[in-house]
Amino acid sequence: MEISVEQIKALREETGVSIGKCKEALTEAGGDMGKARELLREISAKAAAKKADRELGAGVVTSYIHGNRTIGVLVKLACETDYVAKNDDFMTLANDIAMHVAAMATESIETLIEEPFIKNPEVTIGKMIEEAVLKIGERIEVAEFVRFAV
Repeated sequence: MEISVEQIKALREETGVSIGKCKEALTEAGGDMGKARELLREISAKAAAKKADRELGAGVVTSYIHGNRTIGVLVKLACETDYVAKNDDFMTLANDIAMHVAAMATESIETLIEEPFIKNPEVTIGKMIEEAVLKIGERIEVAEFVRFAV
């Protein structure tokens, strides 16, 4: 089956994964977008596992303060390089995790990784991080967080 440029472009825009990986997943999935998405998730899990022993020497600390100012969260999201720490996708991930912790009253990193994301319950925080690893190309980890509430 011939994979169209439009299919590759659509999967790339949806996932943020490289054009080459999108084409590879679509080819293997016979053009089925759902199967291609699943293949990319599997690739992302393998990529994250390969990077598990890399040193995390950079990252960001981000905050989320709820609109009524009764809940606040600080999250330290770690990565390998300063270059990635300044990446918009990395910053968005850090902000989403902080907002999630505020909303869910999460107490530990282990629980956090397994929780369905508040904005999209079909994906866990762990899967979001795995997908970011595939997209960005570096190991990413929630190093620590703290939640304050009145």
